[in-house]
Amino acid sequence: MAVIGTDIDKAAELLSEGKLVAIPTETVYGLAGNALNESAILDIFSVKRRPKFDPLIAHTDSLEKVKSYVTHIPEPAMKLADAFWPGPLTILLEKQPHMPDLLTSGLPAVAVRMPRHELTKQLLSKFDFPLAAPSANPFGYVSPTTAQHVNDQLGDKIPYILDGGPCSIGIESTIIGFGENERPIIYRLGGKKVEDIEAVVGKVKLKIIHSSDPMAPGMLKSHYAPSKRLIIGKLDLLVSRFEHKKIGIISFSKTFEQVPAENQIALSQSKDLNEAARNLFSALRLMDQKDIDLILTEKFPEEGLGQAINDRLNRAASR
Repeated sequence: MAVIGTDIDKAAELLSEGKLVAIPTETVYGLAGNALNESAILDIFSVKRRPKFDPLIAHTDSLEKVKSYVTHIPEPAMKLADAFWPGPLTILLEKQPHMPDLLTSGLPAVAVRMPRHELTKQLLSKFDFPLAAPSANPFGYVSPTTAQHVNDQLGDKIPYILDGGPCSIGIESTIIGFGENERPIIYRLGGKKVEDIEAVVGKVKLKIIHSSDPMAPGMLKSHYAPSKRLIIGKLDLLVSRFEHKKIGIISFSKTFEQVPAENQIALSQSKDLNEAARNLFSALRLMDQKDIDLILTEKFPEEGLGQAINDRLNRAASR
């Protein structure tokens, strides 16, 4: 299995040699490699078993570095960068020719972000190249939010996991691009609330298309899924409907007397959507390990991070 530690210099040395390292961010743990090194990028696709038509996000630590990867930064993108970087927002920008087509799956735009996690900020400051870092898990499965999650699934395929503790947000970054007349378009809901974005750049268009031909990372229909079947609906009705089966429940805050307590997870007793988002992927992983037939869950409020939670649940249920 991989070595788990907090040695930034060791992680930097491995990455500089073209090897892969799992790194923490505030969203989820990423499987990182040199984003300018096609061999490292190919290793990421191979280790994750990720299709090469699903583009990757390039991570860096400064706006000056971003400017060296892209042809220009539109005014609304600059406003968003000023407001939310470092943080859980990925911005699609037209790439410069030296950015590998393999990184962007042949698309003209590269997805870039500056993560907020302190260890990874220190790590990124050591490089003159960005890190490609999709979630550090087998493709399509639940994203990892602790170093142990990574080790459980990819530990035999990578040498080192930089341990930054549990992720503080727990779901992937929001992805935004720009259409005609620089109109902002959100392609993936995530850790930065739509309301916060609109407070900076005005009304945005949502283009959350679950596609087999994605325009941005994280747009595939079946994704973030446990191996057990997941059903979304009104929990009272679902619990009655499947009373003859061994069920697990992931709820916002409610519990059910007729279901064993160990087979239930309430993501936030206080109905805090931020806490629920932070606990979502860990709950899916835990339920997937239990001796149950299926997982029941519910639709969350369509506000704040509730939109991103529902997006992840819908894609987990589509398998």
